[in-house]
Amino acid sequence: MTKSVAPRVDFAKAPINAKLTSEDKRTLLREMLRIRRFEQASLKMYQQGKVGGFLHLYIGQESVAVGAVSLMGEHDHIITAYRDHGHALAVGMSMDECMAELYGKATGCSKGKGGSMHFFAPDKNYWGGHGIVAGQTPLGLGLAYGIKYKGLTGAALCFLGDGAVNQGCFYESLNMAALFELPVVYVIENNGYSMGTSLERSSALDKCLAQRAEAFKIDWDQASGEDVYQVREVTQKAIDRAHKESKPTVLEFDTYRYYGHSVADANHKGGYRPEEEIEIFKKQHDPIQCFKARLLDEQVLTEEQYGIIDTEARAEAAASIKFAEVSPQPTEESIFEDVYFEVDRQTEAGRTGKHFFND
Repeated sequence: MTKSVAPRVDFAKAPINAKLTSEDKRTLLREMLRIRRFEQASLKMYQQGKVGGFLHLYIGQESVAVGAVSLMGEHDHIITAYRDHGHALAVGMSMDECMAELYGKATGCSKGKGGSMHFFAPDKNYWGGHGIVAGQTPLGLGLAYGIKYKGLTGAALCFLGDGAVNQGCFYESLNMAALFELPVVYVIENNGYSMGTSLERSSALDKCLAQRAEAFKIDWDQASGEDVYQVREVTQKAIDRAHKESKPTVLEFDTYRYYGHSVADANHKGGYRPEEEIEIFKKQHDPIQCFKARLLDEQVLTEEQYGIIDTEARAEAAASIKFAEVSPQPTEESIFEDVYFEVDRQTEAGRTGKHFFND
């Protein structure tokens, strides 16, 4: 397979984006701002000692999750790595349940047992947040297998970072995806650094990481992750391939994180990457500011409307902190709950230890 080279076009005019109403476009911006303000509030609480463990911020990459998730239908599923807050909010999870999970409270989306890296919402086809590098890639494959096994028209969107691309289980997954013709879309969010190691030092490159899909005869594409229009146009082609042909795709979006690999990464600025580089991306490539400018130019957004959207996002983030603060801690007894799905729900398999696969 060869890369489908995208011509220099106005991605706003792509069929999938031409359908967007003015309100749809403002909604995309609203979701990006919600992620940004939630992440900033999370960082503040971490610095105050209110949040423990790791905290991997999605600031700078908002357009990738929002653009891709905006295309999901009833039988489309999503799974990602440990930088999972943006995807969680994009699928419709509330800031309250997400912030409470960061606090380790019982009202959190994982009942306080998962923390930052393990947000889940099965009711929204969102299967987490996974802390093992590339550990979600075979799980994403399994989601795609389930979709095909049940005869559904759907796709499994599996997000991973540029560092995860070098893990063996990812290549095993690509091989099976090609052999079984599974509707999985692997989305590489290439922010340039695998923890503290630059892409050039961690990966053997020809053109890009997604090109490795050629070894498995899988279609692939590469695009800018800062343009939500471009994200939607490229991702829609991959989803269509999954829906109509039950074929896998590997996508790569070039993006950038403004903070460290996690907030414990004190050496990210002026250490393994120059401060000047970070500032250039903030000033020239910020996905929110780029999209805001585009919508102002299209005359579907005013500065006043932007101010209202931003104020609402900030207020929602502040309210989620208050919610988390007053939420109860998990009980000691709850440590025995949610360990094994079948036992918790007293299914036949849970009662007898026997599984049947007749459905």
